[in-house]
Amino acid sequence: MPKAVQEIYTQIISSLPPTERLQLATLILNGLVKQDVAVIDNSDTWTEQDQLDLAAFSMQYAVTALFEEEEITE
Repeated sequence: MPKAVQEIYTQIISSLPPTERLQLATLILNGLVKQDVAVIDNSDTWTEQDQLDLAAFSMQYAVTALFEEEEITE
């Protein structure tokens, strides 16, 4: 993160009440949406495969946690 951005956040934004920070975030995000799509980096976008992998991992974790909890209560 550029030092100027960090300084703005530290000196100005962090001292704002939460509602005003949310309003500022909304203004910033809405401004980005209106800009050219080429400005937004999509390299962090989740692919369908990423989402399927996450769902499979979550289900596997839930099943494992459920069986471990049943063993503990018995």
